[in-house]
Amino acid sequence: MATQLSVNLNAVAQLRNRRDLPWPSVTGIGRIALQQGAHGLTVHPRPDQRHTRFTDVAELRALIDDEFPNCEFNVEGYPTEDFLELVEKNRPEQVTLVPDDPAQATSDHGWDFKAHHNMLTPLVDRLQQGGMRVSLFADADPEQVQWAKETGCDRIELYTGPYGGTYADETAMRAEIERLGATADAARELGMDVNAGHDLTVANLPALIARIPYIAEVSIGHGLTADAIEFGMATTIKRFLAACAS
Repeated sequence: MATQLSVNLNAVAQLRNRRDLPWPSVTGIGRIALQQGAHGLTVHPRPDQRHTRFTDVAELRALIDDEFPNCEFNVEGYPTEDFLELVEKNRPEQVTLVPDDPAQATSDHGWDFKAHHNMLTPLVDRLQQGGMRVSLFADADPEQVQWAKETGCDRIELYTGPYGGTYADETAMRAEIERLGATADAARELGMDVNAGHDLTVANLPALIARIPYIAEVSIGHGLTADAIEFGMATTIKRFLAACAS
């Protein structure tokens, strides 16, 4: 089964929020992505709502339920009580917990599972009791995977930012792929599925998936939105789907 594509809409929301206007429509762009074959949508509603707003979460949930019932909704964020209540209200198929400080521009590291597994374990259980799959954001570090497993999570999401940053250095790129691959292999051996996300592009997806062909889902926002400016969203979705299948 080909790796599934979840389109992160944060960059679209951030563009909308530059003006007090309803365009570009986050829901409308999400609809185009799903119409063109994307398997799901991702948002990361931060406390200051500087891009995805809490109201977007409900609107995207309704879009998927009403028009694309076979697609999935993934909501990611730091597990404050407000965030937990937001996802419990909207019931995404997947919740991805990330260790972000609210002031961070974007996610830039995974959990220290050894340090935080006691905190994460009851949160994972709470979300799973609500019928949601739980994925935890993870650095490329095979030694951390056992601690992730002990939280009871369903999946880890590999933080691929360092890999994306090697676009001009093939030697560094190969090293990052192997670190990610070793981490993914360790997770798979322990019975966890593997997602991946951050700074993934049409150019670097094929090599990553060739090393980790069992990646269940990639969540892509910045690179995909940048391509959409050049190629249009519909064509961009097709390009990324082809990269996922290559």
